[in-house]
Amino acid sequence: MSEFGLAHIVDLIGFAVSVLVFVAYQLYLGRRTRLHPESSEQDALLAAREAWVASVMRDRRDILAVQTFRNSIMSASFMASTSVLLIIGVLTLSAQGDKLSGTWHSLNFLGHVDGGMWLFKLLVMLFDLLFAFFTFAMAVRLFHHVGYSINVPLNATSQNTQILKVTAQLNRAGSFYRLGMRTYYVTVPLLFWLFGTLWLMGATTVLIYFLYHFDRTPRSDNDLMG
Repeated sequence: MSEFGLAHIVDLIGFAVSVLVFVAYQLYLGRRTRLHPESSEQDALLAAREAWVASVMRDRRDILAVQTFRNSIMSASFMASTSVLLIIGVLTLSAQGDKLSGTWHSLNFLGHVDGGMWLFKLLVMLFDLLFAFFTFAMAVRLFHHVGYSINVPLNATSQNTQILKVTAQLNRAGSFYRLGMRTYYVTVPLLFWLFGTLWLMGATTVLIYFLYHFDRTPRSDNDLMG
């Protein structure tokens, strides 16, 4: 096997291992949420959104709803716009691959400096950012729809059904926003992959460590004392 072929295999194995580690963590997170819902930050947000929607719709707190959705739409729009800027940056790097690949691989202790593999890494990052843009755009769309639905007067005979439908839409919007943020987090290991395979695996490990703590509900004072 040639040196170039072996170097490509090393890069691809490192990428595959990082993907498997991230997928394994997501499966673990889903299992932990099913077994211990109180430990999941996402589950706590779902319950909070349901209580918030019920409060807004029953008490007719229209101004609060408008302000909250304005902030949510602005945040998702900003992240979508940032995705576009990063996509342009990645495309710019891809056009200068021959000049920059050697420089970016100066700290590569495992693998090989190759323009084709470097462009493949940029392509993976490009798809990641495109997916982030899509998720944030969907979040904007759903937040916009919920802004109309939440201000519809409740029907005395079907108010619980109305609240559940609006809550489901809001949770769906929140899921797209969360997925977009998670896609952003994945960009960090992909960026380090440009420097080498070991940097990719190290950044993935650090990311999983922080996600493990971010995805847990904050402990109460009683828990800390216990």
